[in-house]
Amino acid sequence: MKRILYYYLRSYFGFSTRESRGFVLVIPSLILLYMLPSVYEWGIRYKNQGLLEQYELILDSIIQAEKLPKEIKAEHSDMDQDSIKRTGRTNYGRNPGFNRIDFNEADSVVLQIVPGIGQTMASRIVKFRENIGGLHQKEQLLDVYGMTPEIVEKLFDHFLFSPAITRKLDINDLDIQELAKHPYISYGAAKVIVAYREQHGPYKRAEDLLQIKIFNQDWVDRLLPYLEFGK
Repeated sequence: MKRILYYYLRSYFGFSTRESRGFVLVIPSLILLYMLPSVYEWGIRYKNQGLLEQYELILDSIIQAEKLPKEIKAEHSDMDQDSIKRTGRTNYGRNPGFNRIDFNEADSVVLQIVPGIGQTMASRIVKFRENIGGLHQKEQLLDVYGMTPEIVEKLFDHFLFSPAITRKLDINDLDIQELAKHPYISYGAAKVIVAYREQHGPYKRAEDLLQIKIFNQDWVDRLLPYLEFGK
C-alpha cells in the first residue's frame, strides 16, 4: 500500500522518494490539527453537561409549576380571607419566573438561557468579559464576534446590568504581551505604547497617548476606563 502511494506521488506530483516520505509523515499531523477544534469543543461540552442538566431540571420544575391543575388552584382560592388580609398577598395564582441575576455573575451555561445564544456564543461572551476586565456599557458586547443588537437586547431582558470594571491596565508597568491581551489593544499598538514609554518616560494621563500620532481621541476614550498610571 505504501509503495503504491509513493508511486502515485512520484508519478502525478513529481515528488522524489524523500519528498514522498515527508509528505506521508505530514498527513497525520494535518489530520490531527484539523480535528483539534472538534476535540476541544467536545471537551467543553462534556465539562458543561453536568451543569446544563442541573439547569434543565430547574426549568422543568418551573414549567411543571405553571401547569398546576385548575382544581388545585381553585382549592387554594378558598384560603382564609383573614390570612390574606394580614399578609397582603398570596403565592397562589402567581406566574413563576426566573431570578434576574447580575450579568457579571452569569457563566457560559447560564447565558444559554437567552434565545440566540448557544454554547459557542456564550463562551465568547465570557472570554471577552474576562479579557477586557469587565464592562462599563452594555454596548461593548457588540465587540464580541457574531453579536447583534437584537441579542444584546434579549440578553439584558434576562440579566441585570451594572457597570463593573474588575481589572485595569497599569500602562507604565505592563509589557507588550500583557497589554496585547486586552481586546482594545492590538499587538502592534502595544509595541508602540511600550516603545514610546521607554523613550519618553512614564505616561501621566490618558492624553499622553495622543502624542503618538496613530492614536486618536475615540480610541483613547474607549480605552480610558481600563487605564491606570502607576509608576
